[in-house]
Amino acid sequence: MDGRKIYYSFHDMPWSNDSYGGYGSNAGIKFSRTEIIHILIAMGTLTVAFSFVFVPYPPLAHVLAAIKNMPLSFLAIVTAFFCHETAHKYMGQKYGYWSEFRMFPQGLLLALFLGMTVGIVFAAPGAVQIWGRPSREESGKISAAGPSTNILISLIFVTIGLFSGGVVASISLFVAYINAFLAFFNLIPFGPLDGLKVFRWNVGVWGMLTIISISLLVFIMYV
Repeated sequence: MDGRKIYYSFHDMPWSNDSYGGYGSNAGIKFSRTEIIHILIAMGTLTVAFSFVFVPYPPLAHVLAAIKNMPLSFLAIVTAFFCHETAHKYMGQKYGYWSEFRMFPQGLLLALFLGMTVGIVFAAPGAVQIWGRPSREESGKISAAGPSTNILISLIFVTIGLFSGGVVASISLFVAYINAFLAFFNLIPFGPLDGLKVFRWNVGVWGMLTIISISLLVFIMYV
């Protein structure tokens, strides 16, 4: 780490004070109170929005069906969204940067509106913010952590789906597909998506992750 002191929160830096709730000196992933609130709001909003995706149109006419979908929606959000963002956070903190998730209220409201009115969830719910100046390699690895985690989760649930049957298999393959799709989407080398930073750091890694995510999507669709 080139002799750098690692701070696991903005509040642990020398100019902060205990009234802001520092994390202490123990290594490991750390979450602030503010961050936890943002994560819970984002997960709750996305769970509600996503639960309307698989009901007949118009979604608001099938509220009871959407409520029944919430456990599955929550599972998809936990594995795809929460694990993705936590992976970014972990890598950012590993390199010694202040790394915390912050929700994007407008994006969450858009997700909720689209989910409940047209049955589509397409928005920017928020992101892990990195405070500092990471190198191209550090930025690439931090960005690659999210899609890589989704790919790993997808592989795990594909395996469960293949060696089980009935409802368990259906749920497992559904979760695997959501994670594979999120990995592929975030690997698009465009704008603020993870793919652009990974591509700039290492084209080979970007290509490998992209091929794996596409292969998983195709495999799951034809299982």
